[in-house]
Amino acid sequence: MTDAGLRHGRASLGLSFGVQGVAFALLVTRIPAIQDQYGISDGLLPVFLAAVPILAGAGSVATEKVVARVRPSVVLRWAQPLVLLALLGVGAGREMWHVAVALGVFGLAVGALDASMNMLGVSLQRAYGRSIMTGFHAAYSLGGIAGASLAWAGARWELSLLASYLPVVAVLLPVALTGSRWYTEGKGAEGKRPDGTEAGAGAGAGGALSFKLLLPLCLIMTFAYIGDSTVSNWSAKYLQDVLGSSEQLATVPYNLYMVTTLLGRAVGDLGVRRFGAVAVVRGGSLLAAGGFAVVAVAPGAWVGMLGFTMLGFGLCVIVPQTFAAAGRMFPGNSDAAVARLNIFNYVGFLVGSPLVGALGDAWSYRGAMLVPMVLVLATLVYARAFGPETARYGGGHERPRTADVG
Repeated sequence: MTDAGLRHGRASLGLSFGVQGVAFALLVTRIPAIQDQYGISDGLLPVFLAAVPILAGAGSVATEKVVARVRPSVVLRWAQPLVLLALLGVGAGREMWHVAVALGVFGLAVGALDASMNMLGVSLQRAYGRSIMTGFHAAYSLGGIAGASLAWAGARWELSLLASYLPVVAVLLPVALTGSRWYTEGKGAEGKRPDGTEAGAGAGAGGALSFKLLLPLCLIMTFAYIGDSTVSNWSAKYLQDVLGSSEQLATVPYNLYMVTTLLGRAVGDLGVRRFGAVAVVRGGSLLAAGGFAVVAVAPGAWVGMLGFTMLGFGLCVIVPQTFAAAGRMFPGNSDAAVARLNIFNYVGFLVGSPLVGALGDAWSYRGAMLVPMVLVLATLVYARAFGPETARYGGGHERPRTADVG
């Protein structure tokens, strides 16, 4: 594989992550408008919202089976346009069954998309021989900020969902299809490790996928997304109802969280190269737990926003490094490992919001913030799953660089 091919593959995959960030943000930030357009009751809305991650998990499971026959790049090439068309379908429908079908397709396609994107990311990181995975997730964060901004503009100008979604899909669909021409997989590194040993040697019993070995990473992924969903679903309510902020100020914490997530991911790979994945994940976990603690004891809105800012910097590195760790743990079976790990993304998303809401109603919202804090701290127990203390990439044997591929 040429250095130019790796550069093009990295850029096209980063573009794919960014496009997905835009699409997902456009969906989740316009949920009130979707509810109004289709007349979805408050009682029925949670069913629709839960169906998307459940179907996404099913899509991730199916992708594990599909990539045994076709390359992940093929799955990604067709899953991304399907996500964008499903988003357009959400905006274009009028009947309840229209949105049910569109969200169903969106969920299944998102599961396939998330799994295949991270498969390619892990594969490219292996080919590069150094940490680049966090940078892909930085592109997703950037796309999320752009998508949320477009959604705000659509709501501000009172545009219909179709009028909001159609121009975005019209631009992103050909961009995604064009970019997919340069998807690249670092498959050449799967057969042997950089030190010449067989890829299956060591972890995972000869390369076979062991759920017992993968379980620590699954728990870490779940804990990270419980923390993430706590911020996305409860930060505004917490600031307004518990810390007494204005309605306008209550919208700020999530924006801060998104921006700090982007900034943290933009430099995360440098931290992994310098200090190793274990140290970076431990540092991120401690910072995120400290953020939840600050939020729980905050005397006012501004201190609360400081806590949410800490959360963004802390949580942002955990998810991409968890995918990367799965690829290192099962170098001969990384696609299946990533697909299974990806399911726990949706488990955390499903569990997080109801968990905090139930604890807040039964106990207090300040106390509820301590639960994701403890779960994030539990990441420290499993931190060694990210590799030896001294590893910068690939279990302590980073591939020597003979040429810079970007």
